[in-house]
Amino acid sequence: MTRLPVPRLFLALAMVLAAIYLFPLYWMYATSLKGQSEIFANPPTFWPRDPDPSIYPETWERRSMGRFLWNSLVIGTGVTALTVLLGTGCAYVLARYRSAWVDLGLFAILMLQVLPASVMITPLYVGFNQLGLLSYPRTAVILAAAGKAIPFYIVLVRATFMNVPRELEEAALVDGNSRWGAFFFIVLPLARNGILVLAILTFMQAFGEYIYAKSIITTQAYQPASVGLSGFLGPNSTDWNGIMAYAAIYVTPIVAIFVILQRRIVAGLTSGALK
Repeated sequence: MTRLPVPRLFLALAMVLAAIYLFPLYWMYATSLKGQSEIFANPPTFWPRDPDPSIYPETWERRSMGRFLWNSLVIGTGVTALTVLLGTGCAYVLARYRSAWVDLGLFAILMLQVLPASVMITPLYVGFNQLGLLSYPRTAVILAAAGKAIPFYIVLVRATFMNVPRELEEAALVDGNSRWGAFFFIVLPLARNGILVLAILTFMQAFGEYIYAKSIITTQAYQPASVGLSGFLGPNSTDWNGIMAYAAIYVTPIVAIFVILQRRIVAGLTSGALK
């Protein structure tokens, strides 16, 4: 009896699922190059008959995308920096020191990861208002988004630290290093790959932050590109190729980062899976 080529079967299934998942991305780029009449053609065209790339510079100027993308970059960088600075130390402690309090802290961190941003936005808004942080809306969004990102970062970086042999730290301590010296010069360099990958994923997520930014930032000058995109949408929206061009400009840097760094991202996510 002939055995089915299972690896090839799974590969074919994975490629079909990837094509289904990536089709909206392709449709976004294709639609951005179509004219208004072709967008609503029936049957639809899967490639524009007369591509018009001029919609990209036009949308960039008309929607002031430079300002929106700058705000997204500021928020993404701020969230990433805060997450890495606070989360790395927490992950190390949870990986190296075991006690009932540490286990309780890990449980609390995992519970925080479960809570959706839509649930947290109201108490955060009230708290930021009482602290006067709403006068600095981008800072408030950075703090809120970092609070959401840190639990995910801690859990995965903790696995990376657990993969670093404890004996290396003990040898460094015997050689005269302090606990801080062993951490900075021995453990941190060995865990840098996982930390870098999680920092990239945190930035990609924060670059697309919407819920906190939409609720906290009311001044257009400080809104990120995700909120700027919602300005296109409405009950009478007709500028669909402009919407798709805006979305394409917004998404392309993140897609490029992911494609360029995909191998390192996969390697970093699996670095703590086995010991």
